[in-house]
Amino acid sequence: MIRICPLSALPPGEALRVHAAQDAEPHPPIAVFHTEEGEIFAVDDTCTHQDASLADGWLEGCEIECPLHESKFNLRTGQVDSPPAKLPIRTHTVHIEDDHICVEMSDAQPNLPPGVKFGVES
Repeated sequence: MIRICPLSALPPGEALRVHAAQDAEPHPPIAVFHTEEGEIFAVDDTCTHQDASLADGWLEGCEIECPLHESKFNLRTGQVDSPPAKLPIRTHTVHIEDDHICVEMSDAQPNLPPGVKFGVES
């Protein structure tokens, strides 16, 4: 589990990009979102269509819109709500412990866009 930050450090409506190195394996960065409704979500911070940071996108409800080509993803499920992306983003489990946001990384393989590999020069 990765301890991200105090809950008060991520105001509602904001996102945070985190490099998720927790062991020797390279991991794509994750994005942690705090919705206006008070929910916290963590997903891989790479749009599955092209290499773009979802933390730089537009958050509305529990949906994030990619800043490059406007693909939309459901933060709860990772599913694509609007193309051009076709593959879902990987979601991670969020816990709040002692008023800190903590993320439990998924064991699933990330759906990275073509040409993007972490730990390998592309």
